[in-house]
Amino acid sequence: MAHSVSPLQTAEDSRRAVSNEKEDPSKAETQLVQFPEGGTAAWCTIIGATLIQFCGFGYTMSFGIYQDYYTLYYLTNKSSSAISWIGSINAFLTTAVGLVSGLLYDRGYFYHLLIGGSLLQSFNLFMLSLTQPGQYYQIFLAQGIGLGISQGFLYVPTLSVLSHYFQKRRTFAMSLVTSGSSLGAIIHPIMLNYLFNRGVGFANGVRISAAFISVLLLIACSLTRTRLEPPQHPTNCLSVGRGVIRDPFFCLACIGLFCLQIGFFFVLFYLQLDSVKHGNSETFSFYSLAVLSGGALIARLTTGFIASRVGVLRLMIITTTACSILTFGMTGLSSIPTVVVLGGIFGYFSGIYIALLAPLMSYLTHDFSELGARIGIGMVFVGVGNLIGASLSQNYVAPSPLNALSLALVPT
Repeated sequence: MAHSVSPLQTAEDSRRAVSNEKEDPSKAETQLVQFPEGGTAAWCTIIGATLIQFCGFGYTMSFGIYQDYYTLYYLTNKSSSAISWIGSINAFLTTAVGLVSGLLYDRGYFYHLLIGGSLLQSFNLFMLSLTQPGQYYQIFLAQGIGLGISQGFLYVPTLSVLSHYFQKRRTFAMSLVTSGSSLGAIIHPIMLNYLFNRGVGFANGVRISAAFISVLLLIACSLTRTRLEPPQHPTNCLSVGRGVIRDPFFCLACIGLFCLQIGFFFVLFYLQLDSVKHGNSETFSFYSLAVLSGGALIARLTTGFIASRVGVLRLMIITTTACSILTFGMTGLSSIPTVVVLGGIFGYFSGIYIALLAPLMSYLTHDFSELGARIGIGMVFVGVGNLIGASLSQNYVAPSPLNALSLALVPT
């Protein structure tokens, strides 16, 4: 005999469902999301996001070329530590602006951020080409602040948009996209080094680089697409903040990333310059960054496969420990083999670390509608760590191993 359902029971169930949705509408929307885990639109978005990472963080990670050129030729009136602040502010804003861009992404402003950030990045690169030798403030405004803000508009949204297409393969997709920054950290230094030192000089070299990046950003904007409509109930930044404070695992992860990031960019910024100061040729020292970036590229292409077997959290712990230990290697940097070994191994583990930043935030986020904001919050901790790391490393240009040792102790 079929069990009959009374009209009163049906009405009561409907009332409870509506009541639950009103209590937390964003979670109700999240539960209805279906992920294609691939498809033409998804792969086009991956290609577009990879190009943006190539032009954004890939350019930031190439600051070692600018550091070397500014120190030796273009800003000889400034110390190497003062020059390093340009790259540090750039890296800080690239990640810290993610708090704003992440919230705007959650509210449906993805295309505004994509197009506006791309235009602003092209503009600031062309402005950098107009700066004059010895004019520190001009370079600081164009490269440190301008480029940092524009790249910050793009960094978090282009990683977060992958969550429209992937859930089970999200770590793989995000690590694949971050490989664009490693590829950029290989190609940009080679191109800039040739243009600055053997080609057309600084101004025209930066213009050629700006034109190259502008074309790639145009292609990226035409390929990258969202799939889901903006949430009907936008994320409230105060509610996200309260949720983060009450989430001990997310808070501990942010503190850990902050501590590691204090010393992370030290090797990237000083490897080439330190190699020159230890008597290695300028030609080889230039390619030391290419070795480091090559290791990072291999790491990011393989991170998704490794993380699927080891786990995102375990792999992050292994990687951050390795990066901290390898920073001690700067104390013994001298000959060509030591530069190659340190650059390659550190590049590999640092590549895994960068590739896991967004997947780690995604792994610790339970509400899909807060993903952009939570990634942005995590990136603020990363950015502040960059700034503190710059202040600690400003005394290390010289050959004293104690300076490098004191810095190496920080991220451990």
